[in-house]
Amino acid sequence: MREKLIILGAGESGLGTAILGIKQGYEVFVSDHGKIAEATKRQLDELAVAWEENTHTLSKMSDANCVMKSPGIPNSIPLVNALSTRNIPIVSEIEFASKFTTATLIGITGTNGKTTTALMTYHILKNAGYEVALAGNIGNSFAKEVAENDCQYYVLEISSFQLDDIVNFAPHIGVITNITPDHLDRYNNDFGQYLKSKLRINKNQSERDVLLFNADDEVLTEAVEKIDTQATLHPFGSNLKYSNTTYSEQEHIVIEKQKNKTMINTTDFPLYGRHNLLNAMAASTVAHLLDVSKDTIRESLLNFKGAPHRLEQVLKIQHIRYINDSKATNVNAVYFALESMNAPTVWIVGGVDKGNDYEMLYPLVREKVRAIICLGVDNQKIISAFEPFTDLMLETQSMKEAVLIANKIAQKNDNVLLSPACASFDLFENYEDRGNQFKQAVREL
Repeated sequence: MREKLIILGAGESGLGTAILGIKQGYEVFVSDHGKIAEATKRQLDELAVAWEENTHTLSKMSDANCVMKSPGIPNSIPLVNALSTRNIPIVSEIEFASKFTTATLIGITGTNGKTTTALMTYHILKNAGYEVALAGNIGNSFAKEVAENDCQYYVLEISSFQLDDIVNFAPHIGVITNITPDHLDRYNNDFGQYLKSKLRINKNQSERDVLLFNADDEVLTEAVEKIDTQATLHPFGSNLKYSNTTYSEQEHIVIEKQKNKTMINTTDFPLYGRHNLLNAMAASTVAHLLDVSKDTIRESLLNFKGAPHRLEQVLKIQHIRYINDSKATNVNAVYFALESMNAPTVWIVGGVDKGNDYEMLYPLVREKVRAIICLGVDNQKIISAFEPFTDLMLETQSMKEAVLIANKIAQKNDNVLLSPACASFDLFENYEDRGNQFKQAVREL
């Protein structure tokens, strides 16, 4: 008798898990509380997978052997509680997929920088000729990749929500880029819970595995030093007290491993900002641990193009630079963005607040921001936070209008920066939609 796999959520991870589940001989049932996309329905029908939409029917799930819960579904909903009381294992997609591959797994998590670090790591390994795929929160779902390609290496961008539902998942190389308050609405407004969730990337690592972490992040460093792990700890940044470490020195990334030094020249590195140098340190260290030559690492860093919607240079119009940082959905990401601005800046900010504390931005706003344009349904928290630090603050609820206003306010050699610090769901489908609308509005100027 076939084992029964229930999939909650019919998005990218749900469909990928269905494809892998069928390949592995499961009886699969997909349930989505919302509407399922027509293209997804067609694919599920072709796979002979039963599905339901706009509801979750518990009676159809009570005989399940395993439940894969999509990352957007909180553990607190009644259905998940009901399944838990029946002792049915509830896992994330990365947990389910990892059972069916023997590949080397590179797991990258963190509040900010994980997308750029994952893209950079993938780019280096691909340039080195490795059979590698990019999956997780970026690219295809991990499960779909395992089902259809099963590469030798996977670079996985992993969210805290995915880590919440792992059981045995263990990356051979784990990376934590940083940890600052984010998604606190999902963690009972408790930063400690969120921190604990991110550290789960190390939960099942053994003495054969490596955990890279950003030593410039004091909270993260303190937390890592308290965990009981068999994995080799390898910090990157400025903390040099470990025997394995990566740091920057005179336009070089220096990787020390058991007192052996490898130096990678970063002259002409195209991405600016300390945060991007840290991302490059992490990606270079992963590649070095996987025996990629330092020449290949350097070449790859020099021709790497940054992640879309992350400090993306859009256009320069009449000596005004327009920069799309729509992926900056929390305060820490905006801090990095403002820190890297080297000219007076018109800052477009706003959206769905996630329990933000804006205090860390005050000095940068005072120093670098000429004007603030609030772009959201409810801007009151932003107005209250920043009114004392700027003479000019305006509200709008349309991207086109925000860009037009910014164009009027900005002066020669200024920056116009979209860096929202908030989720996008009040006015946009997602951060990509928000960023694309910004780019379109700029092109129409």
